[in-house]
Amino acid sequence: MPAEGRVLELGCGGENPSTRELASRYDYVGVDISSGQLERARRAFPEARFVLGDASAVQLEAAPFDGIVSLFMLGHVPRAEQGPLLGRMAGWLRPGGLLLATLGTADAADMVEDDWLGAPMFFASFDEETNRRLLTGAGFELIDARVVPFEEPGHGLVRFMWVLARLGSSST
Repeated sequence: MPAEGRVLELGCGGENPSTRELASRYDYVGVDISSGQLERARRAFPEARFVLGDASAVQLEAAPFDGIVSLFMLGHVPRAEQGPLLGRMAGWLRPGGLLLATLGTADAADMVEDDWLGAPMFFASFDEETNRRLLTGAGFELIDARVVPFEEPGHGLVRFMWVLARLGSSST
């Protein structure tokens, strides 16, 4: 990415190390649905810009981004909205722009877990092959895509597909 590139982070959360790194190196815009998380992020990273909104519906400025980061957010979007959201993300990127994202791989229908870390939480995911189809269907060329398992306290072994992709030059 260009040294002065524009980066969008969807699901930026509060005081994430990834947000710190991105905000210190790029022209950064973070989006999160939680006003509490955004308040924490604004205190931690006053130089960055933040937008309160649902990633599936947020209205962003017309100027395209050089990169989009979305870590552990897409699994909280209904399955029917994941493909269209990837398409919107492609529309926010310059041709050749980069996407770094995680996608769930449990092939789980939309559901709410009543007590996830003390609060209700929405989850949904596809399998790895469907994720690949959604990404390429949105115009992304996969640079690297791999499923990484890790132990999540209280939930056991979980698997996320880590994706680095480039927006094809013919996509917009």
